[in-house]
Amino acid sequence: MSRPVRIVSLGEVLWDLLPAGPQLGGAPGNFACHCRALGADAALVSCVGTDELGTEALRRLAVRGVDVSSVSRSDHAPTGTVAVEVSVDGQPKFTIRENVAWDLLVASETALRQVAAADVVCFGSLAQRSPAARDAIRQLVQAAPAHALKVCDINLRAPFHTAEVIAGSLEWANVLKLNETELPILAMQFGLSGSAESQLGQIAERFGLHTVALTLGAAGSRVLRNGTWTFEPGRAVNVVDAVGAGDAYTAALVMGLVQDWPTAELLAAATDIAAYVCTQAGATPELPAELVARFFN
Repeated sequence: MSRPVRIVSLGEVLWDLLPAGPQLGGAPGNFACHCRALGADAALVSCVGTDELGTEALRRLAVRGVDVSSVSRSDHAPTGTVAVEVSVDGQPKFTIRENVAWDLLVASETALRQVAAADVVCFGSLAQRSPAARDAIRQLVQAAPAHALKVCDINLRAPFHTAEVIAGSLEWANVLKLNETELPILAMQFGLSGSAESQLGQIAERFGLHTVALTLGAAGSRVLRNGTWTFEPGRAVNVVDAVGAGDAYTAALVMGLVQDWPTAELLAAATDIAAYVCTQAGATPELPAELVARFFN
């Protein structure tokens, strides 16, 4: 692709209140930052408050090169926050504040123009907990060009998902990314049986998904792409925290897909980047040059 990949990420902007202090987070913002680091033109559609946390969130995203022209501001709700507890094995547990600014996300004219020119639109389930935001996300995804990747990084966060949200999200998407704890929820909802690969194959066929990626934590990941499975083992690293690792994986996966890399190559790159993020505090550490370089070659 002779021009930069155009990516629009839809959903929550929030602050992760980590044991070591607050870090800017939220899967859509994390994803946009990592895509930008890998060479994409990345825009975020969200909403923050008119408070200091909102101002600082916009500043930090802009410093990372993310286009925040479609991040609105609300006088009626605060910028989102999430309490994060990290277990001894580095896995995060989230307590997500309700009635915050990103629940008021809108499909503005600017956002619709950005989506109409996008190569990739990425969204999840959490930002759809508000009916108004869900309607806006649906409108935005459906405004994407026919050729665009419509990526559902499902990110199920109890109790903020419903059967309706899950089914609707898969109907809008052509790419699905999920983890090993989310697959049983989908299997129960859709009455799936058999192995994980069989279940994901059934989901892909039912919803017309050309790519499904299942992450397995330290064990690696499996990807079904156009009917063919590829497995990539995990990396042995010293985990500081796993916050944002999945978002980094999705970013690298999507950048490889949109540029039509061989599946094994894009999986290796995605796994390397996710593993590195696990060795750092926070969701969007600066990525080493050797991990980024392959996306610019």
